[in-house]
Amino acid sequence: MKRIRQAVVLAGGQGTRLQPLTLTTPKPLIPIHGKPFAEYLVELLKKNGIEEIIFLTGYLAEQFPATLGDGSRWSLTIRYNQTPVEDETGERLCKAAHLLDDDFLLMYGDNYWPLNLSKLLAHHERMGTLATVTAYDRPSTDSKNNMRIEDGMVRMYDKTKKAEGLNAVDIGFLILSKKILEMIPEGNLNFEKTMYPALVAGRKLAGFLTCQPYWSLTSIERFPAIERALKSSRKVLFLDRDGTINKKAPLAEYVPNWSVFEFLPGALDALEELAKRGYEFYIISNQPGIARGMVKEEDLRDIHQRMQEALKKRGVTISGIYYCPHGWDEGCDCRKPNPEMLYQAAREHDIDLTRAYFVGDDERDKEAGDAAGVQTILVPEGIGLAAALPQLP
Repeated sequence: MKRIRQAVVLAGGQGTRLQPLTLTTPKPLIPIHGKPFAEYLVELLKKNGIEEIIFLTGYLAEQFPATLGDGSRWSLTIRYNQTPVEDETGERLCKAAHLLDDDFLLMYGDNYWPLNLSKLLAHHERMGTLATVTAYDRPSTDSKNNMRIEDGMVRMYDKTKKAEGLNAVDIGFLILSKKILEMIPEGNLNFEKTMYPALVAGRKLAGFLTCQPYWSLTSIERFPAIERALKSSRKVLFLDRDGTINKKAPLAEYVPNWSVFEFLPGALDALEELAKRGYEFYIISNQPGIARGMVKEEDLRDIHQRMQEALKKRGVTISGIYYCPHGWDEGCDCRKPNPEMLYQAAREHDIDLTRAYFVGDDERDKEAGDAAGVQTILVPEGIGLAAALPQLP
């Protein structure tokens, strides 16, 4: 598999929707928790093995080298290619052609997504295309979609977002062959608007669908979400329930009501200790007993309410409970080992899953965590959460 060592960041726009903040500061340098947004991107790229970053600048371009420097504090190289503010993305890329590797990663300077470059590159290699774009997987009825992706390929791109059957939205993080620059027509053109349809028509644009949430620095209204997602001190812990927090019922049986619910030895102490360390807690649980008629949903809600009341007495708050009520063979997306419950929690609570932990007692927990990019810890049967304490920071 070829290696991607260079990232190119489009960072030349004026960010008019973020005025008055952008009257004096270019959008990628707006501070989040006291740190320029672009620094989070640099750290993300460093984590993924990128050795060189080129910022394509325009508006207030002089602030980028003054703020980010040459990259030495991250042990990588940062370079800048400044062009006029009015240049479109295609023009910026063409004017930087002399700096670009044969294959490189192209990013928007206002999007943060928990990049896994090796997975993205593996998809790109498998599809054998000149370009692969990352797109966020949405229902086909979502009005924000601008792409239709099927079988790993982009079948349609509609910048107006009006076409039927669009099922994803472009979030950037493209792997591009430099050969594409030779295909860009002359003139000051928008890269996506010009080249995506051409690449789709030639079956040269693959689509990497992701359910991992992303965050955009595009409007004041989005600030709270991106601040939650990028808060470095935030600690998130996902927990399986049966076998991790409480005693598991015998095989093919379930915990039907509160009268038979029993915390595992040490579970309450462990949760109290982790709460003192600053963790947020989310429960991710398969509950097929509902589908099998062995557990009533109202009884399950009662169990969770009483469980939370018991935990609050120990200073522990559960921020969210997600459970799959379906049977083994219903083919739902939510039942572990599928990761949908983790994605749902991430969407609703602005969680960067790659910085979270998941503790469970079953191999399905591990498979779901691995699929979602969560650091997963399996604990021995009958011991539960207490066994994970030494492995959690």
